[in-house]
Parts: sequence; structure tokens; C-alpha cells
Amino acid sequence: MTEFLNGLTLADGIGSFGALIVVAAYFATQMRMMNSDDLAFPVVNLVGSVLIVYSLLQNFNLASMLIESFWIAISVIGIIQHFRLRRAR
Repeated sequence: MTEFLNGLTLADGIGSFGALIVVAAYFATQMRMMNSDDLAFPVVNLVGSVLIVYSLLQNFNLASMLIESFWIAISVIGIIQHFRLRRAR
């Protein structure tokens, strides 16, 4: 285990933190601590995904990059949608 931990890079730590952020947002939504209609939800997911992409740029994995790219696009759409709905009110 020590050998594994010593082999981790800064990019691994940043990507892991991003993964924790994304999972925490999903968990908070499931526990009704965060509403998926609130601006915080897509913003938190965007931040987490960007951190994961940073780590993927250091240690590329096509499948992971694809899902994070979609996650970022969906988060940006959610942020835009939030402001459009707010402006319409």
C-alpha cells in the first residue's frame, strides 16, 4: 500500500479530489441535501469534472475522457438553463 501511495502524482490527487466532488454532489442530491435544479449542482459537477480531466490529460484514458467531456457539456448546459429560466421569471 505504501508503494502505491508513493507512486501517486499531483495529477492523481487532483483527479481523485474531482471524483470525490462529483460523487459528493450526486450523494447530496440523493439525500435531498442539494436540489438538482439549483445552480450549485451543475457548478459543483463542472468543477469536479474539470479536475478529473486535468488528471486524464496526464494519464489519458479515452473512455474516461469521453464521459467527463459529456459531463462537462451537460453541466454547462445546466448552468445556461438556470440563467435562462431565471431571466424568464
